[in-house]
Formats: sequence, structure tokens, C-alpha cells
Amino acid sequence: MPTRSQTREQIRTGQNKAFKLANNLKQGGKGRIGTADQPKVDRREQRKLDQAKGLVPFACKLDEKLVRQLKTLAEANEGGITEALAQLLVKAGLER
Repeated sequence: MPTRSQTREQIRTGQNKAFKLANNLKQGGKGRIGTADQPKVDRREQRKLDQAKGLVPFACKLDEKLVRQLKTLAEANEGGITEALAQLLVKAGLER
């Protein structure tokens, strides 16, 4: 019969494994839309590349139907979802 400390240790080990698995899935799991053939770049490196291009992170909430349509456009676009959205904004009258 396991002691109380062994049980806690087993729980911690299980939690650590779960956290590692979740992190691995976030980092390198399923490829993102529009980037399947590109090599993976770590977040810090990607941030530097984005800054060099003049890109700024921009988050917003959209209707689910719009997001599905945007993802469909992004799959057909070499630049992915960022470029697809930029093209739509320019088409709507905004300037780059």
C-alpha cells in the first residue's frame, strides 16, 4: 500500500506529464494554417521576425461563421491567416 507521500509524488508526476504533453501539443503538435511546409521557429525568434516586418500582435473576437470563412481563405493564401486578413482589410479601403 502506498504511503501518503508516495501518492502525492505520483500525483505530481502525473500532473507534470500532463503539463508537458499539453505544452508539446501547443508548441509542435498539429501544424498551423498556411505554415505546414515552413520550419518551426521558437516564439522569441518569431517575435523578432514579426517586429522586423513591422507586424504588431492584434487580438479580437469574431463571429464563428466569419472565423470559418477566414480560415478557408487562409488555407488558399500563402501568407496564412495574417496575410488573408490584411488583404481583406486593404480591400475594405484601409491602407498598408
